[in-house]
Amino acid sequence: MKLKKLLFRWVAQVALPLLAGGFFSSAQAAKKPEPLLVFCAAGIRQPVEAAAQAYEKEYGIPIHLQYGGTGTLLSSLKAAGAGDLFIPAEESYVVSGRQAGLIKESIPLATLRPVIAVKKGNPKGIRNLADLLRGDVAFGMANPDAAASGKIAKEILVETGQWAEFEKKAKVFKPTVNDIANDIKIGAIDAGVVWDATARQYPDLEIVELPGAERDADLCPCACADAASGKKADQLFVASRDTVSACVLSSSKQPTEALRFARYLGAKDKGLPLFEKYHFTPERGDVWAKVPDLKLFSGAMLRPGLEETLKAFQEREGCTITTVYNGCGILTAQMKAGQRPDAYFSCDTTFMDTVADLYADNENIVDNFLMILVPKGNPKGIKTPQDLLAPGVRLGLPHHEKSAMGNVAWKMLKDMGIYDALQENMKVESPTGDLLVNQLRTGSLDAIIACRSNLSGVSEHLDGVPIDHRLANMTQPYAVGKDSANRRLAERLHEAILTEESKQRFEKAGFRWKAN
Repeated sequence: MKLKKLLFRWVAQVALPLLAGGFFSSAQAAKKPEPLLVFCAAGIRQPVEAAAQAYEKEYGIPIHLQYGGTGTLLSSLKAAGAGDLFIPAEESYVVSGRQAGLIKESIPLATLRPVIAVKKGNPKGIRNLADLLRGDVAFGMANPDAAASGKIAKEILVETGQWAEFEKKAKVFKPTVNDIANDIKIGAIDAGVVWDATARQYPDLEIVELPGAERDADLCPCACADAASGKKADQLFVASRDTVSACVLSSSKQPTEALRFARYLGAKDKGLPLFEKYHFTPERGDVWAKVPDLKLFSGAMLRPGLEETLKAFQEREGCTITTVYNGCGILTAQMKAGQRPDAYFSCDTTFMDTVADLYADNENIVDNFLMILVPKGNPKGIKTPQDLLAPGVRLGLPHHEKSAMGNVAWKMLKDMGIYDALQENMKVESPTGDLLVNQLRTGSLDAIIACRSNLSGVSEHLDGVPIDHRLANMTQPYAVGKDSANRRLAERLHEAILTEESKQRFEKAGFRWKAN
């Protein structure tokens, strides 16, 4: 009996804790977060590295950074087909990455401009691009095929017809912009083309402020044609700007986490102050939230075509969307009273126009058409709007002030000269088409005027009678709030609404696609 007690005590105090410890250790190991693999242009290293360290400390997600020239990194991505984020130093790489199917989303972070950098004090007295061709000046730039700064410099000099001369005269072409900055620092070259932010990160360097548009051709010792080319090149360098973006890769196995870190980099109160600290010009960013909530006002008619896209967007972005569906007259009245959604998807351009000062440029996404909806078989034999005047027809109309559909129907019926006469048969005026459809299905009404999209999903119960009139259609635009704290997120929702999958959902719901 004593031996049994000792054995029981040993199991309880030693064996079970050891087994449990091993079990929970294994479980914890299994839950260890996967690292994010980020391909980052070498010239953007400092702010991205600082943000990655802060993010890992705050959320426990390891960030593995791989640096190189932007062109070299893009080539590696094409070959490897792996990775979570790509942060190039030039927008054309984002475009080509999207075209190649490598990039899904992109979030702008900062802007850069190409400059000539020299050692502090500018010992060679370099004033402009033409001075780089002097016999006493050794200069270099990043390889145009490997790095964004070199690519932009080449594009400018090709445009001015000077590339062959500069290519021949250059002492070095290096893989990254940082390599050129280091060569200037140690005196291996006198000057080089780098990013403005890169030059400012080196205390031993300074930027040559090119005269640009203010420069007179007679300051150039070359022939007149060369002077004009040199002046144009200076102007193009002064005017040139490029955007740094955090791009989520199609190859990412954890796109929601990749998007979250990209949002962190682009947040006005997280990553963007680090870009400013390291002398980049930060873009406008959203306020940081691990799980942001986007507020969307939408006309009720759009719901059938929109809901699946909103659901997919929330799952991918790791956000929530608070969607308020209602008649657009009610929605715009709420906005005029002070409510500020992040985005507005209107049932018609006329209602978007009434709150246009609150929104950035809107885009027409789809359009819809007014129809007469009747019970299956059309027992009243209604074929035209004029047939709605027949005695005994119980009619439902959308509200002419509270809904875009009602506003368009009111204008159309006024134009036909029958609106006032229809009041005798009108039994219901509703802010949304769904309420009218429900009353028609329950037998409370004999006919309603609604949209083609209102027939979608109930066509086994109702018939639709087309209306042949120039005012029978309406267009649905989407816009992002000018002062939204989630403006970038709302812009990405716009992109999601423009996808082929979204187009198919809207067309299935009875809308006609208008967006490019």
